[in-house]
Amino acid sequence: MKKYVLLTIVSAVLLISGCSRPGEVTGPQLSANNIDEVISAMTLDEKILMLKGTGMKSMIGMGTAVGDIDKDVKGAAGTTAPVPRLGIPAVILADGPAGLRINPARKGEDRTFYCTAFPVGTLLASSWDAGLVEEVGKAMGNEAVEYGVDVILGPGVNIQRNPLCGRNYEYYSEDPFLTGIMGSAMVNGIETNRVGASVKHYLANNQETNRNANNAIVSQRALREIYMKGYEMIVRNSQPWTIMSSYNKLNGTYTSERRDVMTDILRGEWGFEGLVMSDWFGGSDAAAMIHAGNDLLEPGLLKRRSGTEPFLWRTLMYLSAECWSLS
Repeated sequence: MKKYVLLTIVSAVLLISGCSRPGEVTGPQLSANNIDEVISAMTLDEKILMLKGTGMKSMIGMGTAVGDIDKDVKGAAGTTAPVPRLGIPAVILADGPAGLRINPARKGEDRTFYCTAFPVGTLLASSWDAGLVEEVGKAMGNEAVEYGVDVILGPGVNIQRNPLCGRNYEYYSEDPFLTGIMGSAMVNGIETNRVGASVKHYLANNQETNRNANNAIVSQRALREIYMKGYEMIVRNSQPWTIMSSYNKLNGTYTSERRDVMTDILRGEWGFEGLVMSDWFGGSDAAAMIHAGNDLLEPGLLKRRSGTEPFLWRTLMYLSAECWSLS
């Protein structure tokens, strides 16, 4: 199953676009029905590149993009690596969750691309109206289609646990059941447009202070009944395209590096069939993150060490055999 996940997403994007993206044609062209054939035609380098994003050109000193993105959505949070010769397009990821977060101006365009500021998660949940939330999701997803975005990085469904959390307004509730109902409705609404949602930030990301090093100490009962329940309901009810792993540690280990959380529970128990991506710059060990069950590391920097090959390249190559079922 794992080797199909990312190519299944990009084949859906290809079908939505209606045609293959431009580029040199030297092999089978990706469609919904030939994923095995395309995987067999890919080089090892191409497979490794699809496990990571293409960098962030706008962030000075923080890496460069790999590959050419032929779909210009200025201000998008990230992309996947395209393989033009096989008709594999880039997937454009834009931040959310209260609507798209992109720049209104584009190079060579006189038009502007302002996005709707939809009501924040807390306000939507206060309506107690799942039908209304689904309609908001439909409008949000339609805007994504119109502006050329393939996946919205939202909804945010963490529990409002810490009153000082800087992102409480993005989340639905302190109640896991209400969170699950509203999150499911939002995902269903967004994905009626054949664009993806990315449910975040999995798991126990309930404060922003020192979020990259925060260690959430949580009992198994509290984890299951409070912090996981909303995610579980959304996966079972709505089967989102993607889920985003969080920055924080959980009982001493980064969530993005915990195979029990990312694979055993998410995929094994709940039956999640989509793609798991990292939060931007999340985790500390690329190999551990891939082994745990992250399919895509964002934004995918290439940090060189002492003039040697890039660190991420080395670690991803180390696990590429497992991820792509190579002998």
